[in-house]
Amino acid sequence: MSQQLPLPLPLRQSQGRDDFFVAPANALALATLDAPESWPSGRMLLIGPEGAGKSHLAQIWADARHAPVVRAADLTTEAAPQLVQARAVVVEDAADVAADPATQTALFHLHNLLQAERGLLLLTAATPPRDWGLTLPDLRSRMEATANVRISPPDDALLAAVLIKLFSDRQLTVPPALIPWLVSHMDRSLATARRLVAALDARALAEGRAITRPLAAEVLDSLD
Repeated sequence: MSQQLPLPLPLRQSQGRDDFFVAPANALALATLDAPESWPSGRMLLIGPEGAGKSHLAQIWADARHAPVVRAADLTTEAAPQLVQARAVVVEDAADVAADPATQTALFHLHNLLQAERGLLLLTAATPPRDWGLTLPDLRSRMEATANVRISPPDDALLAAVLIKLFSDRQLTVPPALIPWLVSHMDRSLATARRLVAALDARALAEGRAITRPLAAEVLDSLD
């Protein structure tokens, strides 16, 4: 059978609040982000594994407050004053600042500027600050004192909702019965769900096949 060359088409990803599926795994995180007035010192760290929905939640929060979203590795001390103008900032993948003393200094500077302006700082990370490897003592003490909320491992309902959204983002139609079958056979990880849907899309396009249970079984075996 001849294979087509899969083209890297842009995804129609939906990141709005209406597209966020609330489940026991993330309900506390959503409620916490909805009440920033209760954050100690206006800071909050959102912790969760890869693909858990941290970026989606952070984007919802940023959109509501017209806050800039910046990756920790891209932080600079020079950019901090401009970021603070919105009085609310999101720093994604905060643990990445540990790789560079300059970005640690930039996050420390941003933190202090926001505190002086009584602004809000939302950070995301996969692990708590004690595991980041921070070498700037003042930053380490501030991050370890930052309140945090966690996204728990996904349950069946959340995994199913994420799979449906991922297929929808790629404009793929699959048999409804395939979703619960995938949930019961895949690793319980939202990162795995992303890999699985991407692999199914690429395999179906390359081989000119519909996304069915036999194809899904083949792809699941290849992901192991």
